[in-house]
This record gives sequence, C-alpha cells and structure tokens, in this order.
Amino acid sequence: MTTPHPPLADKVALVAGGTRGAGRGIAVQLGAAGATVYVTGRSAGGHRSEYDRPETLEETAALVTAAGGRGIAVRTDHSVPAQVAALAARVEREQGRLDVLVNDVWGGEGNFAWDAPLWEDDLDRGLALLRRAVETHAITAHHLAPLLLRRPGGLVVEMTDGTAEYNATRYRVSFFYDLAKSAVLRTAFALGHELGPRGASAVALTPGWMRSEIMLEHFGVTEETWREAVAREPQFAISESTAYVGRAVAHLAADEQRSRWNGRSTSSGELARHYGFTDLDGSRPDCWAFLTAAEGAAQPPDPERYR
Repeated sequence: MTTPHPPLADKVALVAGGTRGAGRGIAVQLGAAGATVYVTGRSAGGHRSEYDRPETLEETAALVTAAGGRGIAVRTDHSVPAQVAALAARVEREQGRLDVLVNDVWGGEGNFAWDAPLWEDDLDRGLALLRRAVETHAITAHHLAPLLLRRPGGLVVEMTDGTAEYNATRYRVSFFYDLAKSAVLRTAFALGHELGPRGASAVALTPGWMRSEIMLEHFGVTEETWREAVAREPQFAISESTAYVGRAVAHLAADEQRSRWNGRSTSSGELARHYGFTDLDGSRPDCWAFLTAAEGAAQPPDPERYR
C-alpha cells in the first residue's frame, strides 16, 4: 500500500502483541501504509517472555519505520491493568487519540495440550491460557477504547484462529484453546454492538496457516525458501506470510466504509478477495476454504487451487 500519499499517513495505530507473527506482520503493513504504530508486548528492553524467542519489539518498530511509517515500541504486559492504563495515558499524551487498535495478544504457544480432554489437561496451564488470551483482550479494550472514540471511524481488530462460521461446528484443539478462540470471536461481536452506535467498529480477523517465525523455524525454512517444506508437508502449500494478514488490516483501516464489517468475523483470504490485495508471491491463499473442502474428501484437494 506504499503510495505517494499513503492512505494511513494521518492515522495512529496500536498493535498489542506486536513482537512477532501476525502482530509483527500487521504492524509493518500499517507502517507501509504510512501509519504511526505503537507496538507492545513483553519482549523488549532486554526482557524476554516465557517463549524465550529472539524477536523483540524494538525490531518490529524498526521494521515499521523502514516500511514508511513510524514505529514506537512500548514494553507492556497486557495482563496487568495498570501497565495498560499507563500505555493508554502515553498514547493520549503523545497523540491525543487512537485510530486503530489491533488486539493480537496470545501468549499460548506451548501452553495448551493437543486433544487432551478437560479432566486430563493441566488446569493451571489452561486457566493461564484464558488469562493471557482472553482477559488481556478485555483489559486492553477497556483502557484504549475511549481513545478510539475521540473521533469517528475508530477500528478494533480482534485476532483469533478460525472464523465464527468455521469454529461454530468444529472442535478446535482442546477445551481451553477452543474456549479462548471462541471468546475472542465473541469479543469482537460484543464490542461491535457497543462501539457501532458510537461511530467505531470491531472486527474479528483470522489468518490462515501462517508462516510465523516459529512455523518457519519448525520446518527449517525461511520466508524466501518456504516452498521447500511442501515436499514434507503438502498442505503447507496453502500457507501464507504474515504480511498477508497485515495487508488485510491495512486495507480495513483505509476503508472509509469499514463499518460494513462491524461485529463480523472474517479472514485474510476473504478480505483479499474483497479488497484485491495479494500475498507477497502475488497469490491469494484461502486456507479456510481449503480446509472445508478437504473435510471428508477421499483425496485432499490441490492447495494450489486455493491460492
């Protein structure tokens, strides 16, 4: 979206959970559209989260600036209301408003069990997941929504896994994972009802099979060489870069009729079809359409048909 007059040049955005993955991809694409972007999380200033990953908020902020925007890293633990209140006060002091809030806080990698029934799962771990993946979203919206309402057109993007339609009839991974992702979908729906009459919008957004730093590392490839992993995992051919969901958010934020999405659930693939943008390789992956088509099929469909 880099143009002589960037569409978000006068916009202020905040990406909560912007250290890596979708959060980083979104922050960078908002920057490419000209926005000032606050990126928040716990991995900054020499501190690491329990992920113990090398990515930092400072790196994300630098990428935002290099893309054409202005990146500002603010170390914030979104499970601590006082820290989020201080973040809101800083944004108010420095900008006087907020135009886009992306709630991508997760903190669940390695903190859930695949297919373990509730009574066999670790209760403390499951409850911690809900605090990190659900409570943080409520805390963040509580403190930052007032800034979004300073002028008409504010946008909240709640990041989740799976659309409301897809998740409604499918069990997702485990009790706690399913509950967390469904709660975020409902968060966007509820916020839509509360923000809509006040001139703002809330949308739930899911990427597809996303090539995050963790996923690329798992397959031993890079963003430039990711297709080498398809030989080992054919369905990886439907994967998408973090820039794809980032472009989805940037186009939503630049849409003067963004209120049409208020309270709805959508995906990077659906927004790509609607707005006409592509992934880095020029394709339009639609992971959720692929997964739906693959269910019950004698032979999985060709992922290339869904790019």
